[in-house]
Amino acid sequence: MAYAYSECVKQAKDWAQQALAGHLLSEEQVQALLEIEDRTPDSLFQDIETRPLVVAFMGGTGVGKSTLLNRLAGAPIARTGVERPTSREVTLFHHQSLSIDQLPDGLPLESINIGSHQNSHYQNILWIDMPDFDSVETANRQLVLEWLPHIDVLIYVVSPERYRDAKAWRLLLQEGANHAWLFVLNKWDLGDSVQYEDFKTQLKQAGFDNPVIFKTSCADTGSADEFEQLVAYLEKLSNAHIVKSLDQRGKAIRFEQLEQRLEALGQTLAAEKFQQLEKFARQQWRQREDMFKQAFEWPLKQAAQNYAAKGGGKTEIEVWDQWAQSRFDDVIDDVLFKAAQLQIPSTVLKQSLKKLGQEVGKQVTAKTELECRKALINPGNRIQRWTLKFLKLSEFLLPLAAMSFVSYQVFIGYYESVERGEPFLGVDFVAHSILLILLSWLIPFFLHKKLQPSLQKTAERGLKKGMELALAELEQHILQAIEAEKQRSQAAREALSSIIQMCRDGKRQNIEHATDQALQDLLMSN
Repeated sequence: MAYAYSECVKQAKDWAQQALAGHLLSEEQVQALLEIEDRTPDSLFQDIETRPLVVAFMGGTGVGKSTLLNRLAGAPIARTGVERPTSREVTLFHHQSLSIDQLPDGLPLESINIGSHQNSHYQNILWIDMPDFDSVETANRQLVLEWLPHIDVLIYVVSPERYRDAKAWRLLLQEGANHAWLFVLNKWDLGDSVQYEDFKTQLKQAGFDNPVIFKTSCADTGSADEFEQLVAYLEKLSNAHIVKSLDQRGKAIRFEQLEQRLEALGQTLAAEKFQQLEKFARQQWRQREDMFKQAFEWPLKQAAQNYAAKGGGKTEIEVWDQWAQSRFDDVIDDVLFKAAQLQIPSTVLKQSLKKLGQEVGKQVTAKTELECRKALINPGNRIQRWTLKFLKLSEFLLPLAAMSFVSYQVFIGYYESVERGEPFLGVDFVAHSILLILLSWLIPFFLHKKLQPSLQKTAERGLKKGMELALAELEQHILQAIEAEKQRSQAAREALSSIIQMCRDGKRQNIEHATDQALQDLLMSN
């Protein structure tokens, strides 16, 4: 499947807008992506199969770009001389068979000066004279940048005194890989071979292994130059095959540049960063958790005493004070600072953690009070509870057994006394029987009372358990907030991966066809 570059750019920008709206990326991070041009040279024309080669003259002020175009046209169609620094026009020179109505509306057509011709040699070339890039008018720079996406071949024009121009040279290095380049050393009648070799050396250092340079002279000095060779060279480049190769190479480069920008944004959402943040959060919490437990020892004892003093009334547990809140806020700040160091978008994470910080006091209070109440429902440990149940049962069974024993002794004693004619029982028996029954009840009753768990200790144990559970839940809430951001980032990365794959496929499809060897000297190698 052939992927259109404009469609990839559209999907990338839509993705960036969604990531920006979801606070996964900042405006600074997506700005470069949103500014990517989806225009290409073929977007100037309706019939991209037979479109002409788009060639533009570019250079600094006073190097003779307009003079070259006027020489090409055989008429003064481009402004020259003192008017040039204030000119805001782009001059187009095209064959009359090319309708100007085919140019997109998005271009600043009000700044276009148009010239047409009937020369069949130039039929397949659209010539453009760009404004001076280093003009005193800053609008000229913007105009140049507006037209650059539509250019196939840039003719970089210099003069012997201005071939080291800094502004134009920076544009060359910035745009070098995006276009095919020819170089013109104009006003050659004022130059020498030393300047030519120096210029050629600079181009090699910039990445052109074998730069194509033409020496021209627009002054009427009668000196020979290479203007005709320049025109002939461009005519060779204007055949449909080379134009198509240039177009495909340009798209391959644009796909690659878009891919690189998307991959850079994808690194911002890398899962490894969230794993590092999770590890950091765990370490920070472990350190603070021990501190919290030590600091809460005294408040929990006070709360337990308060409960015991009120005999089981309202506990009024308030262990989460301003000191605890400040320490918890410190944990949140540390996590957010680490996220910033890892370049993890933290807007939503910050909102989640700050909301947790606002509710932490209520959560801790509710958890500790709940566990305290649960502990008081079943005071003591399991052995104590079984012992108390046994003693409670003994309070009933032992006196019952003693009374049964005494009753049996009364019955037997009465029967034997009747047979023997002896007195029935006696005072000692009565006293001993009463003591036996009393002790059989009193001993388990006394032990049951004495072995009752302390309300204060029971409450304190419940409060401590509640605090431990509350602290564990707080850690989980922090990790869950990070995990939620991790999942959102993962979903964005997955959507981004499909767009990156489209870019790779589009680059590969265009590179496979952009193989014309005639272009190698015109292209920057790095």
